[in-house]
Parts: sequence; C-alpha cells; structure tokens
Amino acid sequence: MGTCFSTLQFRANRCDGCGDCMTACVQAKSSNGDGAQSRIRILPAAAGTGYELALCRQCADPICVMNCPSGALAKNGTSGIVEWEADACVNCLLCTAGCTYAGIVYEADIGHVTKCDLCAGDPACAKACKNGALEYRTEARIFNAYGDKEDLFCRGLSACHGCNSELLIRHTMRVVGPDAVVAAPPGCIPGMGVVGFNGQTGAKVPVFHSLLTNTATMLAGVKKQYDRVGRKVTAIALAGDGGAADAGFQSLSGAAERNDPILFVCVDNEGYMNTGMQSSGVTPYGSWTTTTPVGGAMHGKRTEAKNLPLIMTMHNCSYVATASTAFLEDYYAKLAKAIEAAATGMAYLHVYAPCPTGWRFPSSMTAEVCRMQVRTNFVALWEYDPHNGLQFTHAVDNPEPVENYLKLVGKYRHLSGEQVAHIQRSVDDKLAYLQQLTRADAHRRIA
Repeated sequence: MGTCFSTLQFRANRCDGCGDCMTACVQAKSSNGDGAQSRIRILPAAAGTGYELALCRQCADPICVMNCPSGALAKNGTSGIVEWEADACVNCLLCTAGCTYAGIVYEADIGHVTKCDLCAGDPACAKACKNGALEYRTEARIFNAYGDKEDLFCRGLSACHGCNSELLIRHTMRVVGPDAVVAAPPGCIPGMGVVGFNGQTGAKVPVFHSLLTNTATMLAGVKKQYDRVGRKVTAIALAGDGGAADAGFQSLSGAAERNDPILFVCVDNEGYMNTGMQSSGVTPYGSWTTTTPVGGAMHGKRTEAKNLPLIMTMHNCSYVATASTAFLEDYYAKLAKAIEAAATGMAYLHVYAPCPTGWRFPSSMTAEVCRMQVRTNFVALWEYDPHNGLQFTHAVDNPEPVENYLKLVGKYRHLSGEQVAHIQRSVDDKLAYLQQLTRADAHRRIA
C-alpha cells in the first residue's frame, strides 16, 4: 500500500475572487509584503465566468522534480510536499516550464522560484477563506492508518451503484476489528449480502439476521453470552432507519434505557428503500416515496421527520452522535469514542446515507449530496455524552440555502416555493434548538 498525503482542495463554485487567500499567503511567506509574491493566485477562469487556481498541487509524480537538473526539487516521502532547496537551485527555470498548474514561478524581485509548501501543515490561505472555497483536507491519515487493515466484508456485495451504505460498513468494521459480532435487521445492509443465504455470508465476523422489532435486545443478549464465556467482543448493530426509528424503536429504546453495552449504528436513508422506497418515521417533509406520492391530492410527505438521534440523547446512552460519510475524519473520531463507550454502556451513531435509487439522483453524485446536506445545515453533525452534553463537531457558520441541496435530489423535484420555504424554516428551527442545547450544556458545565 502506498502513502496518502494531506492536500488543499479548491471549490471553484464557492470562490468569489476576493483575494483574501493571496493576502494571507503574502503575510505568511513574503519578507516585504509584496502582493506579487503570493504563492497562490486566483485568476479569472478561461471560460469567462468564475475563477481558477494557480497553485502547486504537490503532485504524486511531479514533472518539476523530473525536469530539475540540479536536484533542487524533491518529493518528501513523509509530508508529500515537493520541497525546493535554495543552495542547489541554478535558476534554469526548467521546473516552471513543466508545471501544468503554474504552481512554481520565478519571482524577479527575490531572484529565484517560489512555490507552496503548505505552511508546514497549517495553510494560511485555507484559514483566510471565508467561503469555504479553499479547504485543507487531512483525510489521508485515515487511509494511512487503516488502509492495511483487513476488510471484514467480502468483495462483490450486491449494493446498488453509488450506495454509501457499503462504504460505511466497510469503513466501520475496519476500525471495529475482527473481535466483533454483527446484528443486521431486514433492510439494505443484509440485502446486499452481508448476512447471505444458502449458508453463504459476505461477513468475515459472526453476523445474525434479527427481526425489525428486536435487534437491540437480541444483540444485548448475545453480548451477555460472550461476557459469560470471557470473550471480549464489540457487539454492533448495522440497521436501517426502519429497524431503528419505527418497528425497532421499542427494543432500541429499552437497550438505551438499560444502557446495554452495545454499539447501535443507524444507517439512515430516509425510508424503507430495500422493499420499494416506502416512507418511514425519519422521511423528511415533502419527500416523494411510493407511500407519499405526488399528485393532485398529495405533494410528498405531509409530516416532519422524527429526530431520532436527539431522542436517543434523552435516554440513558453513554454516547450519541450524528455523522456523514462525506466527513470521514469526523466519523472516525466519533466511531472511536462509540467503540470505547460500548465496552461498558450504550453507544448510538446516526449516519445519514443518501440513496441514489430511492432518492432519484445519479449514483456519481452520492458524495456531493452528502456534503450538501451538511453545508446547508439540513444535517447537523454533533455528539453527546452525559458528562459534556451536546456539542457541534462540524459547525457551518455560513450555510448555503437549503434549496441548493433539495435541487440535487429527485424526490424533491416537485416541491413548490412554499414547500421549500417551509423546509428552510424547519432546518433553521431545528438548528436553533440544537444551539440552545449546546449553550445550556456549556452553562451547566461551567456552573
């Protein structure tokens, strides 16, 4: 396995050309404050609208390094940065001729080339960007830490194209490890072959197919038996929203009230997607489903979604958190806390999982739909434990209008302007309520 590196990500659609990133770069790197010495440049796009980025991409196989006859440029195998050595440079400028991204340029005022060095892992430009057009992405550490660990599900699971539930369960079980037992109630996860049939299973760990109504209870019982025989395992449920919020809620609520030592992961795709895309208790207002159709008498779901993760904070859980596969660093941090909590008490993770098939969007758009849920505050990422209360883990200070998310998803294509406004108000109200809870918990901790 190779090594991955942290990098700067540029989103052209969020850039307004303000130049704050260039100013920050000059302040961090220039000796005389000359704006021309910025190592990052925002330029008008060649197409005539928007902006483009001129910046060193720290290429995996850098042309500038290959072009350098004196060995002044080299790829650092630990940091991933293409480093420049002043004493070795002969100012031939062959590096500038080979760079496709205009990432290394000659600065006449200082007499040599300059390029981005990522500010030793804390880029000033990214911190200065108010619109989120520049972001320093550090998810590479996840691959470096877990890429060599065994995938505890076989290849060839029969998930739909673009389904991030498979991505989620593979990531989750790499971290949980082989000392685990998995419960999977009816739904997409066993349907893709995790539980299997005819004596075959897609899982490399013990897995059982519970009922929709008793997953948490059965898992708690299995955990007790492992405890009796002295075997230390993580008891984990991989359940859909139907097996958690609706038919399975009574057993989930009971396990939480008893604080049973299990980890319950709800993979929320907002409906019963495995059996025909029917509405569930967590299906949002306005959604098209086969049981909340769009026509003359009905325009999608008429009621609001049940806020299951918030309900779980009102039980006796040791740990509760929301998560999205678009923000894997956030998920991995929460998963580690949940595994630790589940050793002695109940941990609940609610992971939002857009469904290309049931939600009617292209399978290639799954990651972007996940991101837009968070950017618009349609989904808020937070965590809770009884000692620290509720805290946001990825606050969005300048959210995009919720309409930007809704227009990506086909099940909202029918919405009227009035319905969109209703959803925006609902999103704002729910966020305000969460903010009130965080302030109350902060006041309690200080007191």
